[in-house]
Amino acid sequence: MTSLPSATLRPPRTTVVETAPAPFTVEDRDRTRPFLLLHGGGGPATMSAFAALLAERGHCRVLLPTHPGFAGTPRPERLTSTRDLAAAYVALLDELDLSDVTLIGNSFGGWLAAEIALLGSPRVSGAVLVDAVGLQVDGHAITDVRGLTPPELRQLSFHDPSKAPQPPAGAGAGPGPDVRALLAYTGPTMSDPSLAKRLGELRLPVHVVWGESDGIVDVEYGRAFADAIAQSVFTVLPRTGHLPQVETPEELLGALGQ
Repeated sequence: MTSLPSATLRPPRTTVVETAPAPFTVEDRDRTRPFLLLHGGGGPATMSAFAALLAERGHCRVLLPTHPGFAGTPRPERLTSTRDLAAAYVALLDELDLSDVTLIGNSFGGWLAAEIALLGSPRVSGAVLVDAVGLQVDGHAITDVRGLTPPELRQLSFHDPSKAPQPPAGAGAGPGPDVRALLAYTGPTMSDPSLAKRLGELRLPVHVVWGESDGIVDVEYGRAFADAIAQSVFTVLPRTGHLPQVETPEELLGALGQ
């Protein structure tokens, strides 16, 4: 694993960026080289600690937006699909005037990163898909999370469920607000039958990273994701589930070469 020197890290700035497609709340950890972190159905809290780690170790600029509709933010009615949200993110990159952006997306955020990359923005130079959903793979279905209790979801999402953050007080069975926001973008299957063919058209370098113990989308699903992309590298992280940035952040950082 590459070890980079630590540095004093100033607190992140949190701003609301008013773009034409939608307003975004963005946590901005500025260290020059830009990384755009895209969270999954668990919301931005599942990426926040890793954003701080990446900014400190990589001496880079790390932006962690909250997808509209998550964490109590509004979702404009015109944003009804993952592709709609991807287009809004391309507009956000234009608004921020970023270049040489590396996308890092986990779960739904991985699918979103792929959709952003497919839009061909010259501002995007690469993508890292971490335990992404969105693909349809015969014999390897995405686990339906809609009726799972928090303990069931932890069991499927972590190699070691004791490392999972404790759910908010009062959380019970059934989808919470963030899961409802997720399904508004993905639909109930959390997949798009056209994605595999479209991924074949992607001409950016893509690193597909997977936890070997992922109970939401298994390793063979991840391998199929990588196989669909011409310029891809596939890495399996041992002793890791669906959320490597939470469970084994150092190992994920090492896989990224940081």
